[in-house]
Amino acid sequence: MKIADKEFKNGTYVMAIINLTPDSFFADSRANLDKLLFRVENAVQDGAAVIDIGGQSTRPGHKPVNEEEEWSRLERPIDLIKRNFDVPLSVDTYYAKVAQNALLHGADMINDVWGLAYGEDTDGEMASVIAKHGASVCIMHNQNKVSEDCNMWNDVFTFLSNSIKIAKNANVDDDRILIDGGVGFGKTKEQNHMLVDQYDRLDALGYPLLLGTSRKSMFGGEIKDRLAPTLETTRLATRKGVLFVRVHDVKENCIAIEEELRAMGRL
Repeated sequence: MKIADKEFKNGTYVMAIINLTPDSFFADSRANLDKLLFRVENAVQDGAAVIDIGGQSTRPGHKPVNEEEEWSRLERPIDLIKRNFDVPLSVDTYYAKVAQNALLHGADMINDVWGLAYGEDTDGEMASVIAKHGASVCIMHNQNKVSEDCNMWNDVFTFLSNSIKIAKNANVDDDRILIDGGVGFGKTKEQNHMLVDQYDRLDALGYPLLLGTSRKSMFGGEIKDRLAPTLETTRLATRKGVLFVRVHDVKENCIAIEEELRAMGRL
């Protein structure tokens, strides 16, 4: 797939998480303006292929912020990153107006945790914004209710198929679509593990995949102790041909990918 003028294929790449929020669940992922460029530089040096920034937490139980507040957190960081680094920049938002502003300021990708279908966006406004700017998009599965009795795979495929249809109807380029199964969003712990273990089932949708498990609660225990299981899922993603992993710990995940590729005889 393409993000900005860069093409990604034949491997697994790291998308680095940098949160511009006071309440993201992993405190070490938060960055203020004073630390932002240092954090981005370190991520790029450690091997990040894409930087992903967000202006509000999407953790379970988070308090949403409105479009104006979210944009106020993103505007200056986008300008600083694009001025100082030649690295594709993804912006994590489900607001079409924020996406419009971000793309006008030079962002290359929108990472939408509501799969182009947030709230009242029934006319494909988000998808139209992305298509208008020739941007890339990560389409993630999400749902409000967690149910142990549901057919998880049916729900995931139905939602994502509809989201892809929205993107196609808006003329988003095929080679700029990335799919995220939504680990940790609207699923039980058992469903999250099932999703990760069988992640390559999503290949049936016909688009490259992103896996986001970094330090999530599905692993149990304290956040500080979740790096090791995160790395195991990164290794699994590499074996399954997942194109991107979205992570907090760039260096460690890059090493895990390299080691797995070498073990597979691909390095």
